[in-house]
Amino acid sequence: MTDAEGPEPDLLRRALVELRQELEARLGGDPAPGSGRGPVDWMELFEGLRRRLSTLGMSERSGEVDEFGMDEVVVRRTEPLLDFLLERWWRIDLPGIEGLPAAGPCLLVANGSGLLPYDGLMISHAVARHHPAHVRPRFLVADWLITLPFAQPFLARLGGIRACRENAQRILQRGGWAVAFPEGVKGAAKVFRQRYRLQRFGRGGVVRLAIESRTPLVPVAVVGAEEAHPVLFKLRTPARAFGLPFLPVTPTFPWLGPLGLLPLPSKWSIRFGEAISLAHLGPEAATDELQVQRLTAELRERIQALLEQSLAERPSIWG
Repeated sequence: MTDAEGPEPDLLRRALVELRQELEARLGGDPAPGSGRGPVDWMELFEGLRRRLSTLGMSERSGEVDEFGMDEVVVRRTEPLLDFLLERWWRIDLPGIEGLPAAGPCLLVANGSGLLPYDGLMISHAVARHHPAHVRPRFLVADWLITLPFAQPFLARLGGIRACRENAQRILQRGGWAVAFPEGVKGAAKVFRQRYRLQRFGRGGVVRLAIESRTPLVPVAVVGAEEAHPVLFKLRTPARAFGLPFLPVTPTFPWLGPLGLLPLPSKWSIRFGEAISLAHLGPEAATDELQVQRLTAELRERIQALLEQSLAERPSIWG
């Protein structure tokens, strides 16, 4: 302890000693013989109270939090809820999951399915539960959502990461799996009449990322999530007050208040397509615009075909 730090703790200790002496004098000093109680250590009591007060209202965090904030303890505690959503609420079918790569990094590319990232969360949990490797892919979350109050810490603890090239690259370079939604906010903002019609895939970022990291691309089609919160139309002016791109109007929101945020029990399918290997391409292919656009168009066509196949096989919205 430095001289600058010394006086205040010394004063505090002297004050506590005086307080202890005063309490002992008022309460009769030493405990009665046979009471089983030893003398009170007021310094220890003070330190214990200080530690408790410093964490008052804060949840305990485990020591297993990774650099992106995923907490294995929180994931394990949330697994019963995720299992319920996967198996009972949305009754999700997983065709093609057995064809996912057995090892190594993997970039799953899916259609955007609604405002809230239920799609990424369910893809991640389904792979962790039913793929032999039991790897939990990290799902990318759009900026506008992850900056909302309380959203970032909650999603981060369950495996969500901010959607940017650097984050995805770090995951893949370490042999991990990532889930990307290249439609961006355009995919999440689709109204009900436009459901399952893929929007433009940005500027080919996922293809460049896969080429540079020598990672296979796996097309994924999510059907059912867009009926969980069907957007009838969008309100843009009121949304600015909340920092949102728009406020959705659904059959239940805002009419039912907070209850309107509960997702509907639509029947889901998460269909995994055949992996697209880019290992034969050199790093220079990432700067070849024609090559990148061709591969991006191929990827988009594959996902759209998977969507149409799943829609054709689904008996109804509710299964």
